[in-house]
Amino acid sequence: MVAVTTSTSVPRTVLPRRLRHPAVGKLLLLAVVAAVLVPLADARWGDGSWPHALTVDLTGPLGRAGDWIIDNRDSHPLFLYFFGYVSNAVVLSVRAVYLLLLAAGWAGVTAVAALVAWRAAGVRTAVGTGVAFLACGLLGMWVPTMQTLAVMVVAVLASVVLGALLGLAAGLSDRTHRALRPVLDTMQVLPAFAYLLPVVLVFGIGVPAAVLATVVYAAPPMARLTALGLRDADEGVLEAVASLGATARQRLLTARLPLARKELLLGLNQTIMMALSMAVIASVIGAGGLGDRVYQALASVDVGAALAAGIPIVLLAVVLDRVTAAAGERLGEARTSTPWVYAAITAVTVAVAGRLVGRLDWPDAWVVHIAEPVNRVVDWMTGHLYSGVPYIGGTADWAGRFTTWVLDPLRDGLQWLPWWAVLLTVAALAWLIGTWRTALTAVLAMGAIGVLGAWKPSLDTLSQVLAAVAVTLVLGFATGIAAARSERFERLLRPVLDVFQTMPQFVYLIPVVALFGVGRAPAVAAAVVYALPAVVRITTQGLRAVDPAALEAARSLGATPAQQLRQVQIPLARPALLLAVNQGVVLVLAVVIIGGLVGGGALGYDVVFGLAQGDLATGLVAGAAIVCLGLMLDRVTQPTRRSVKKGA
Repeated sequence: MVAVTTSTSVPRTVLPRRLRHPAVGKLLLLAVVAAVLVPLADARWGDGSWPHALTVDLTGPLGRAGDWIIDNRDSHPLFLYFFGYVSNAVVLSVRAVYLLLLAAGWAGVTAVAALVAWRAAGVRTAVGTGVAFLACGLLGMWVPTMQTLAVMVVAVLASVVLGALLGLAAGLSDRTHRALRPVLDTMQVLPAFAYLLPVVLVFGIGVPAAVLATVVYAAPPMARLTALGLRDADEGVLEAVASLGATARQRLLTARLPLARKELLLGLNQTIMMALSMAVIASVIGAGGLGDRVYQALASVDVGAALAAGIPIVLLAVVLDRVTAAAGERLGEARTSTPWVYAAITAVTVAVAGRLVGRLDWPDAWVVHIAEPVNRVVDWMTGHLYSGVPYIGGTADWAGRFTTWVLDPLRDGLQWLPWWAVLLTVAALAWLIGTWRTALTAVLAMGAIGVLGAWKPSLDTLSQVLAAVAVTLVLGFATGIAAARSERFERLLRPVLDVFQTMPQFVYLIPVVALFGVGRAPAVAAAVVYALPAVVRITTQGLRAVDPAALEAARSLGATPAQQLRQVQIPLARPALLLAVNQGVVLVLAVVIIGGLVGGGALGYDVVFGLAQGDLATGLVAGAAIVCLGLMLDRVTQPTRRSVKKGA
């Protein structure tokens, strides 16, 4: 009798425990809400597509606002005495830096760059820097490189000043920190294209708009890391300084800022990399330089010319990343000033000598033209790899199959779903991984897309993002697990990831156009390649950070390596893996939007069309939809600390 009672009581105790799980409670509550609201929505708007009655047509107001700005740009006091001065200051600053670079000549610029790299990072980096600048000249891209560098110098200086001031305010004031945090979080998930439209509306097409868009895009990392460094300063040191009678200003200058030097240099590194990426993208709105060469070459599908301009972009990115990163690592080392003086004299002598002999411009005889050979290789690839591979088909066949079997069904399925089903799915995912506030933000962001009238193109973009994220996570997790389990494989992989992670987004479009042509599949391929390094790095770091004692305990119990991975490492590395998913989604969205330049369509095409045709209403609506889509995806994939602890 006792045995029977015991056997029948097991389900009674297990079932309520499962039902008491927070996720089950959330889903049940959502089911109740859906049972009440869905019939009402279906009765009121029964066709399943986003209701026209809930759409706000902004074309007219935005068109009128754009016309008003264009009509008053040369007469209204706001433009004459504020935006006009800002625009003139940007133009004069960029022109001054550009003329200074041209006056120094190719030899002087190369010598100074190598000198700075030597003092900041050592001899090897200095040699690499000199080779990189010489390669820019050999490829015939010296003048465009100087144009990009001039924009970069001005944009980085402004971004560092603005970011440091915001970070200083957030680091010293809790109220300012709480106010700035959601703003910086939102700006971090916005694709770069979303920054172009507002500045174009105010400043028009040209260098000022490009520089200011770059500043807005690149300043948040500096602000965030400055605030982090100031807020994480050693309390013991601060108390010791305060006990000596130091004022708040003295504590800031003598303690907080010196203790935060590494974070400040890391912020500088991230700002430089984001500024370079944005300066290249900003060629769409008239930034000129290397980005404009890539953009024009991609528009005419001239892969050779695009590669000739893309290689200097990559070289600049690698050099700037190495120099700033090494400067942070070598911070605090004692170094004498005598070699610096000798090196400075040498650099100035080289620059003056080049000017005296009239060799400021890169000699035409030294230019190596790679566009034609590259295009011949592309033609061969088109004839053989593109569609001529027996049995397995070429890259064009793979792109077509991926579009037909994956992208089309995914897009059609999302657009077939009733709008309320999409909102409920978003709410469920965001609430399961976060809080009700997270779910509310995600639902409001997705609903705003429908209100803007961009429901279908946004779902098209979402289908590309989901497909790219799925491929990225499969490849990234597999590669990250292999790197975490093999130090030799990780060492071989590290330089590849370093190069790929420093390349600006624009450059990824060049090889995919050569391999896959134009369309949605190439945009997805570029997004996968761009997001993969971050996913691999975060996965590897998360798995390696697992407590060795837990692994040792599993091994002592006879667990195989596969069991250790599945039952110990992956559960304990869950926060890192969720972060990898979040970063993969954000990075994929950024490149899928840029894929509008190579036939990706959807929101990216609307933004490019609006910028190219001067149709600011179309471009601004698409840009706002991109912002909302990025915010929704970030909230759906970004767990709160509390939810991570509960899941663990």
